[in-house]
Amino acid sequence: MKITLKVWRQANKGSAGSMQTYQLDDVSEDMSFLEMLDMLNEQLTSKNEEPVAFDNDCREGICGMCGVVINGSAHGRYESPVATTTCQLHMRNFSDGDVIEVEPWRAAAFPVIKDLVVDRSALDRIVQAGGYISVNTGSAPEAHSVPAPKRLADRAFDNAVCVGCGACVAACPNGSGMLFTSAKIAHLANLPQGQPERMLRVKAMIAAHDANGFGGCQNIGECAAVCPKQIPLESISALNRDLIHSLFKGDGKTV
Repeated sequence: MKITLKVWRQANKGSAGSMQTYQLDDVSEDMSFLEMLDMLNEQLTSKNEEPVAFDNDCREGICGMCGVVINGSAHGRYESPVATTTCQLHMRNFSDGDVIEVEPWRAAAFPVIKDLVVDRSALDRIVQAGGYISVNTGSAPEAHSVPAPKRLADRAFDNAVCVGCGACVAACPNGSGMLFTSAKIAHLANLPQGQPERMLRVKAMIAAHDANGFGGCQNIGECAAVCPKQIPLESISALNRDLIHSLFKGDGKTV
């Protein structure tokens, strides 16, 4: 099929960018979206033109590197089920003659490096502020030696699947990173190992969130709608409860 691509091109962080139009013929419906971009880059390279820069790594929906905005939606909401990364989106979701607009994540905390590549290191800094367990527990314990209620274990795993792609930030009108932050907090807050630093963790990570240019959360819900790993929106509510607890009850263990 024939596809018209309108792609954001920007040489570097300090330069102005614009949408550039390209035509692609013989696009297979079995191609992934990134394979289609590879096809475009092969065409550009053969003409001695600069290929389109975009992030990618595993191409298996695991690493979260591949995020772009497709026709106004983070990762492109076409595949069934909706929860998918860009690399797992296939061209069978488009039709012959379609016009597809491809842009980078749009958020103050994610400055454009080049074309579709943005700097998402702000997410790393949130994790560095407290998304870990630093308590010295000695050698690794035997599996299941620390019991955890199944309800809490399931909730922890539901949040631990976050791949840090940043789609939630790109989809939020305020550029908030609260869904990402809540996922990184919740997967520790629901397990026994995460309790000693629970209150310190939430305050430190929220402070890092705000310091790195992310906007405020208004619970619009678009973040959860585009999340490829379906992090539940109620994780933000759990984060807010822990934050309030830490402010009024101190930094001790939550009961």
